[in-house]
Amino acid sequence: MKIAFYGSSLLSSYWNGAATYYRGILNALADRGYAISFYEPDVLDRQQHRDIDPPDWARVIVYEATPEAMRRVLAEAADADIVVKANGVGIFDRELLEGIIAHAQPDALRVFWDVDAAATLDEMRISADHPVRSALPQLDLVLTYGGGPPVVDAYRRFGAADCIPVYNALDPGSHFPDASDDRFAADLAFLGNRLPDREARVEEFLLRPAERLKKRSFLIGGSGWDARPLPPNVRHCGHVYTYEHNRFNSTPRALLNVARESMAHVGFSPATRIFEAAGAAACLITDVWEGIELFLQPGTEVLVARDGKDVADLLEALTPERARSIGEAARRRVMSEHSYSLRGAQVDAIFSTLRARARVGV
Repeated sequence: MKIAFYGSSLLSSYWNGAATYYRGILNALADRGYAISFYEPDVLDRQQHRDIDPPDWARVIVYEATPEAMRRVLAEAADADIVVKANGVGIFDRELLEGIIAHAQPDALRVFWDVDAAATLDEMRISADHPVRSALPQLDLVLTYGGGPPVVDAYRRFGAADCIPVYNALDPGSHFPDASDDRFAADLAFLGNRLPDREARVEEFLLRPAERLKKRSFLIGGSGWDARPLPPNVRHCGHVYTYEHNRFNSTPRALLNVARESMAHVGFSPATRIFEAAGAAACLITDVWEGIELFLQPGTEVLVARDGKDVADLLEALTPERARSIGEAARRRVMSEHSYSLRGAQVDAIFSTLRARARVGV
């Protein structure tokens, strides 16, 4: 089957936290026989910060950020069995969503894939004419990056035919233990772009512990932090490319995961970083969010903090031996239960079921 996927970027993770998620899911689907065309606009300097070359498992079409180019790539939706619009493309989000509905063949599956469901739902509650809200009656399915029962229930109340979470996962061929790198040396490191609904939580869970533990070293990676004053014992290393993630994850004594405010509120939303870190056998300290035990067991596979004081206390008590034990346990768990191969099988089953129902008119 042919998939036409309209997303932010497959080739670049620059201001595009969903890149590794798209790669993992779509690579797994390609392994199951799907022919994938991925359409990404040339915006936000992503093409100047590519992490990968176009892969052999997908046809990647980079189009100019003009209405004419957008209409040309939308026309190709007519050749697909499954047409997908992801949120957060960065330009023409409304037009792309309306376009896949208009151009898809009558028997094609029309899918909205939401990689920021909590934020999208908040917008839909405020705006009665939100493009996703308007499109739901004409979509066959909503898939989400996470969110669990609260997101599923909310989308169904808005009229979605169905909503199914497809969580982040590990690609063991891409994320694994690596050699340490002095650039990323720290007692605690955090990787994430500076975003409005993340900054306050980074202040609480990273900067506050840094101010308490002045003899400890802290590291922050990601775009946008260079303009933010940081304590003397916190270094900013700038954007960290995907090919550097294994070294970033393998070097510090511990890694910090901080959910964005919207994701933490909803729960059931493990960040891609959690699985990447576990794949590298890193010791992870995460803020509290509902549903974490579905992915990693607190205390043995991950350390959980309610606030910055908890982070500081956990870090002070963390020996190299315990950090290594937690990281190795996390790697075993995600390798057995949370691989992208398993997620690909899940999505394949979802698509196959929907197409079978459509054929018999159910």
